[in-house]
This record gives sequence, C-alpha cells and structure tokens, in this order.
Amino acid sequence: MSSETEPVESRLGRAVQAYQSAVDDFDRELARLMGVNETDLRCLEILMGTEETTPRELATRLGLTTGSVTTMLDRLEKLDYLTRSPHPTDRRMTLVRVTPEATRRAHGLMAPFLGDAGQQVTTRYDAEQLELVADFLTFTQEIQQRHVDRLRTMESPRPGRTGGRQSPGPRAGGAARS
Repeated sequence: MSSETEPVESRLGRAVQAYQSAVDDFDRELARLMGVNETDLRCLEILMGTEETTPRELATRLGLTTGSVTTMLDRLEKLDYLTRSPHPTDRRMTLVRVTPEATRRAHGLMAPFLGDAGQQVTTRYDAEQLELVADFLTFTQEIQQRHVDRLRTMESPRPGRTGGRQSPGPRAGGAARS
C-alpha cells in the first residue's frame, strides 16, 4: 500500500515505533559511553530532572525494589555520578542527588544531538505545529504511563530481572515492540 493511500494511523504507528527504537538506541549508546546500564541511565535522567529525591521514590519511578535501587545507587556512587546524604529533618530518610560530574558528562554527550535536533526541528516546523507535536507527545505519554502502571500491578509468570536492560545492540529497521 502506498503512503498516500495507507491510513494515517498506520503511518503514525510505524513512525512512533521507529522513533521509540531510535531513542532506545541512543540511550543504549549513551549508557555505554557513561559506563552504566540502561536502568542506571534512567536513574540519572530522573536525578537530572530534579534537585533531589529519595531511594524509595526512585524505586517507584523505576519499578524496582528498594534493594535493587540500593545496589544501583552503590554502583552510581562509586562512579561519582551521585551522592547520598541524610534528610535534614527526617533521619530515617536519605536524599539522592546527581553530581556535577555526571551532569557534565551526560550533557557533553547529548549536546551535539540536542543542538542539531533543535535547529532542524525549529527550521522545519512553525510554532503552531510544534505546539501540536508537544500536545501529542504529552497526551500519548500520559496514556502510556497509565498502561505502565497497569502492567506493574500484574504478576509475572517468571521472576523479574534486576540490574537493568542489557540489550544486544540496535534493532534492525525500527522493529515493533510489544
């Protein structure tokens, strides 16, 4: 079926899958260059988006046990990518913060992509079109998050893995995921 006669929903579905595959591939390479696994990278991403958080909050956001998060935090602390300190008012809690070194390293690796993408996207699309894209991404992210939450409540037929995804290289041709 030609792209002109194919339903826009089908083209959009394929485009989203290909985009998601490209993001996964970029994250995998970023994790490799940072010397971490993909779950560790996601943890750093969360930390870079907030001033500080607790291990329990990280466990919730990452869908991990608190024990797995402790092991992950130990790894990241050894790499000088985060610090842990006691909460100033609740001695039972620990606060986790990303280090300037981790932020500098990640931004150094991402800056060429961010600059290139920002320049090309704003040249190709006007502000009204970008508002529509931003709305689409926000809306579909909210739908996806609801289904992530739904899946997290389901029992797995096999024991869960810890330590993050260790995928073997890029997927060919932006293959669909289940």
